[in-house]
Amino acid sequence: MPEITLSTGRIRYRDRGSGSPIVFVHGLFANGSLWYTVSDSLEANFRCISPDWPMGAHTLPMTTEADVSPRGVARMIGEFLEALDLRDVTLVANDTGGAVTQLLLAEGCDRAGRLVMTPSDSFENFPPRLFRPLQYIARVPGGLTAGLQALRARPLRRLPMAFGWLAKGSLPAEMTDAWLRPFFTQRGIRRDASRFLRAFDNADTLAAADRLVAFDKPVLLLWAPEDRFFPLSHAHRWAEIFPDARLVEVPDSYTFVALDQPELVADEIAQFLGSSINEKTA
Repeated sequence: MPEITLSTGRIRYRDRGSGSPIVFVHGLFANGSLWYTVSDSLEANFRCISPDWPMGAHTLPMTTEADVSPRGVARMIGEFLEALDLRDVTLVANDTGGAVTQLLLAEGCDRAGRLVMTPSDSFENFPPRLFRPLQYIARVPGGLTAGLQALRARPLRRLPMAFGWLAKGSLPAEMTDAWLRPFFTQRGIRRDASRFLRAFDNADTLAAADRLVAFDKPVLLLWAPEDRFFPLSHAHRWAEIFPDARLVEVPDSYTFVALDQPELVADEIAQFLGSSINEKTA
């Protein structure tokens, strides 16, 4: 995977296809592979960029002085777009990455041309109630490492407070292995993840929502009515906040719509961008 050096450290990313750029943003303890099946369907018409953002499953630790708070990661996304000189970008966000993207856009990002937001932390729901203990144990030295030890056992990853309620279908063990291995094997990754979690503050997402009434670019909300963490009512709130938004419900899915319904998600994104996954743009 190519790498790019930002002021906070190096970011690895997958960059495939050509055309109008799409940049994907994953959530906590996931990486860019969350989006690979979706981007595979889109890369005939679009340039699909899937970075591994520093949210606990990245493989390159940030510098020791880096700001790895949600606000800091939001600024990293903006710096990444500038470093690659990407313009009129479609940002596609999920889970914690949705909250981070909200912070980016609320502060202003003139390189963003459109937003696709899938089930994400929003408003007062940052983080969701079931995951709030992670925020607290991350404040105790070594607490997060101890708290996640159970996830070394693959069967326990299907528990609701792990990955169990994030995907309705089965998550490949090899994928969750890859997501968790950096945390368990690299001190710097554990440091980054703890700093990220300690800085969660729903005052930030509530303030961002107030400011995003001014985001007048096209927005596609792809939301799962069955999601256990991010209710459909939040998507309806976003549809009222964004001046130019359309809501599409994703059936038979939980938070990880990119894994549960990749074909539908890819097709909706392509149509949103004025194309189709079945045809090559000129």
